[in-house]
Amino acid sequence: MGFWALMEGRDGRGTTTGTGEKGRMNVVSELLQVMEKVGSFMNFRRTQRKECLNLVRRLKLLVPFLEEIRELSSSNYSDDSDKAFNFLLKFKKALLSAKKLLSHCNYGSKIYLALENEAIMSRFHVVYDKLKRVLDDVPYEDLGVSDDVKEQVELMRMQLQRAKSRTETQDIELAMDMMIVFSKNDDRKADDVIIERLAKKLEIHTIPDLRSETMAVKKLLKDNRSQSAESIQQIVDLLGKFKQIAGIEGTCVLDFTVSSRCLGRCQSLLMPNEFLCPITLEIMTDPVIVATGQTYERESIKKWLNSNHRTCPKTGQTLRHLTMVSNFALRSLIQQWCERNNFDLPRKNSNEDFESSSIALVEEIAVLVQNLSSPQLDVQSDAVVKIRMLSKENPDNRILISNCGGIPPLVRLLSYPDLKIQEHSVTAILNLSLDEANKRHIAREGGIPTVIDILKYGTNEARENSAAALLSLSMLDENKVMVGCLDGIPPLVDLLQTGTTRGRKDAATALFNLTLNQANKTRAIKAGIMPALLNLLTERGISMVDEALSILFLLASHPEGRNEIGQLSVIQTLVEIIREGTCKNKECATAVLLELCLKNTSLMLGALQYGVYEHLVELTRCGTNRGQRKATSLLQLMIKCEQIP
Repeated sequence: MGFWALMEGRDGRGTTTGTGEKGRMNVVSELLQVMEKVGSFMNFRRTQRKECLNLVRRLKLLVPFLEEIRELSSSNYSDDSDKAFNFLLKFKKALLSAKKLLSHCNYGSKIYLALENEAIMSRFHVVYDKLKRVLDDVPYEDLGVSDDVKEQVELMRMQLQRAKSRTETQDIELAMDMMIVFSKNDDRKADDVIIERLAKKLEIHTIPDLRSETMAVKKLLKDNRSQSAESIQQIVDLLGKFKQIAGIEGTCVLDFTVSSRCLGRCQSLLMPNEFLCPITLEIMTDPVIVATGQTYERESIKKWLNSNHRTCPKTGQTLRHLTMVSNFALRSLIQQWCERNNFDLPRKNSNEDFESSSIALVEEIAVLVQNLSSPQLDVQSDAVVKIRMLSKENPDNRILISNCGGIPPLVRLLSYPDLKIQEHSVTAILNLSLDEANKRHIAREGGIPTVIDILKYGTNEARENSAAALLSLSMLDENKVMVGCLDGIPPLVDLLQTGTTRGRKDAATALFNLTLNQANKTRAIKAGIMPALLNLLTERGISMVDEALSILFLLASHPEGRNEIGQLSVIQTLVEIIREGTCKNKECATAVLLELCLKNTSLMLGALQYGVYEHLVELTRCGTNRGQRKATSLLQLMIKCEQIP
């Protein structure tokens, strides 16, 4: 019997069917349909996007192989054609596993995929292994494919063999951010910036994103089979935090009802800033250009001018004339954006009291910004205190203060000899830096070196808020480099050792963020961070073990850091934490120990001498999901290296 005749008599499970039976399966056509579906996935979640794209790219190498088999469908094969058919069935099974994983990464909950990133990455390598085992036994002669196609299949097989698991810096950063957000006792001032960074990194920072994630979480809860109650609660809690940041309120996190008031509160998250009127901070429906070249909503700027103002609200410049020109180009861009994002432009707001209050706020901020440069100390002090409070209240005020020119005089006040003015100024800078654009603006105005000076010489509260400001500013990679080059790391290490509990927590979070940069790891080690971190592992009365272990995990990838961490006393401390710590402590300590042992297997001897083996076995049974995986990997490494006595 020819190969294709044999295929006409079987279904997808390899059982015979009648040739006239409806639904008769053509395996190769099904395989090509799966390939087509895989190629249609376009929205891979950020945490696994690189791995997904690599897998899709590799699978596409096999399309010519399948197409050639289909073209040969009319040929007769050897008597061993059953071998070819069985190969195709195995290939189909492996390919469906790949499709299922890619579909999960395309449609699944972004929070879940980030929280369980290591488990998801393990699934990729299970898929790689399945595909490779199938391609190791391709019956080329029975299939009758050409040498060119055979070479392409072999290329795919070699690529699968080289595929290695890896930990991206971005994934480590996400894990640390989640640890901070889930901490029940964390009172950092910069919490909002951590949550906003998480939202942006997970791409859950617009109303459509939040709606889509809510549906994905609902589906996860409905389909859940193996997730722990703790993990499910973490996912729901984080979704709730994202909604709070966006201004969405409700009694149930998984309900999704957005009022017009909520939409108004989160305009800065919904759309580009240039679409918002600088006066009302609402989307413009009739944008006009004034004499200074700035664009405003027509009704808003008319109200401003009708109140006897003759200046540009954004720049403070005197208007040479009062002519307004419609900004048709911007109006078209706004309309296109609204169509793409299914956003309905609001109707004209007839509430004159609301518009008047918005204009009054702009006027108030403009006066306060002007008073920041007053020669009178009491006027300056009053202005900086009020700007500090206004910048704390909501994201819109941060944009307004920046648009009114508030950042340059605030940066100058950071060097003012009065310590209280310094304290209020650096806190205002911290609040303003929560806005992405303001981070760059503050750095351009020379704010980073003066913030570092306050970190060195300011009051206790000023030092704490300086550390939080550096954390916020260093969310941008270019600012990480700048903080390191300007010697911002040594005073953070000093605060980590000598500050208040809150100050030390802020310093630890800032140092973690900064040491994501490789050059900053060297700077931190030279500044004496290792003794400070090791002290936190054993210090009583302050719960910073997780923070210390997370930074040690980063530094374990650096040769100098690895040498200092790899002392026997430290190994003993890690084993004690794995034995007696909290669930999160055990997870983090196991991750550090695994990282050390991967680079230096002799350290396993020390860990085994301190009795780590039985504690790891216990952790595989009752630890967190990540803790179980780390413990299993470490045990497998020990068995592989034959270090178990």
